[in-house]
Amino acid sequence: MTTATNRPSEAGSVLSVIMGGGQGSRLFPLTRERSKPAVPLAGKYRLVDIPISNCINSGMKRIYLLTQFNSASLHRHVYGSFKFDHFSNGFVEILAAEQTPTDTSWYQGTADAVRKNLIHFRNQSFNYALILSGDQLYRMDFRKILAQHIETQADITISTTPVTRQEAQSLGIMQIDASRRIVRFEEKPKDSAVLDALRLPRESYAQFDIQRNEDLYLASMGIYVFNRDVLFRVLDNSLTDFGKHVIPQAIQRDRVFSHVFQGYWEDIGTIRSFFEANLDLVSELPRFNFFDMEAPIYTRPRFLPASKINGAVINHAIVGDGCILNHCRIENSIVGVRSLVDASSYINRTIVMGSDYFEPLESIKANAAENRPRMGIGQNTRIENAIVDKNARIGDNCVITPAGKPENVDHPLYFIRDGVVIVPKNKVLPSGTVI
Repeated sequence: MTTATNRPSEAGSVLSVIMGGGQGSRLFPLTRERSKPAVPLAGKYRLVDIPISNCINSGMKRIYLLTQFNSASLHRHVYGSFKFDHFSNGFVEILAAEQTPTDTSWYQGTADAVRKNLIHFRNQSFNYALILSGDQLYRMDFRKILAQHIETQADITISTTPVTRQEAQSLGIMQIDASRRIVRFEEKPKDSAVLDALRLPRESYAQFDIQRNEDLYLASMGIYVFNRDVLFRVLDNSLTDFGKHVIPQAIQRDRVFSHVFQGYWEDIGTIRSFFEANLDLVSELPRFNFFDMEAPIYTRPRFLPASKINGAVINHAIVGDGCILNHCRIENSIVGVRSLVDASSYINRTIVMGSDYFEPLESIKANAAENRPRMGIGQNTRIENAIVDKNARIGDNCVITPAGKPENVDHPLYFIRDGVVIVPKNKVLPSGTVI
């Protein structure tokens, strides 16, 4: 097969389109004031940094981001993070949902979102369109999928990843022939007979260098490469979603192939998946490596001071820039930018997203006069199995844990989702609060 490095010019003929996501209800309350791609990740990033960085590292620097719900913070982040020089044709441009004289509806799905923006894409010179999701964690060289797409003379190529039988029941599953052409697609199959039929043959494992000894299925990653003319043709209708509508029809009449990807990939679709994916980053050998400088993850340059640690016990943790840790204990946790954790507090299996700004002394004094804690985490507070969203104020002598509580709870001060306590953005928990 032609290698990616043999086709340096082909990457420049790609137009990348990142889907900004819908309402993101399964990530609520993290999406109460922001879109899914704007959700903070790993102490200093946003989810949208992942697909944009993958595009940049693959030499595909013409990027559109389609947005609709709660997109203000996403817009600020993207415009403050990704700027190309005047002598490059690269750009990261946001296309927000808009009403027109001929169409007053909002995006109805992934395919509908792209269709409504074809007027902008027609003005671009490109041979291939790369469609991506804005809420997944993975590292991929898109030149490899493009090389296979060209090699097989495909109309559409779909990136797939091997998953277990249990995982297959919540994903779109592809069946391929010996040439990797997709011959069948089933959305979230649960019938045993259907699952048996979709199983990847064991004799093909060597072809894909699969080392696992279990039944596997090829799940769609929501990453598509379209030939330009094919993209315009398959969207010349009223179909609303790529996975549910466009791809199943295309399989019947077009050359649709699978690109099998075996690296780490996580769809950040629920609070539990978001929580576990973040906490995996603090392990000694995380499945996703932010320290890979051959393909770095880019984000907004904040020019913050280094973190200050005034005597703390830290074990398996990520600490972002601009933090102040005062004689506290932090284990298996992520502490985001500008976080304050005060003396004698204990943080375990917790994602502290940090703050958007350093609180000035005048604000600290004014809040203290009203018995409101300063921004951050106060003294002698214990937090376990939780997500503390940005700008939260948690007082002294608080206890936050989901132990002994239902899987899902709505409370004026907090939420519990998938067994994880979430303190919402800007929330105030007075001293002595026990959750």
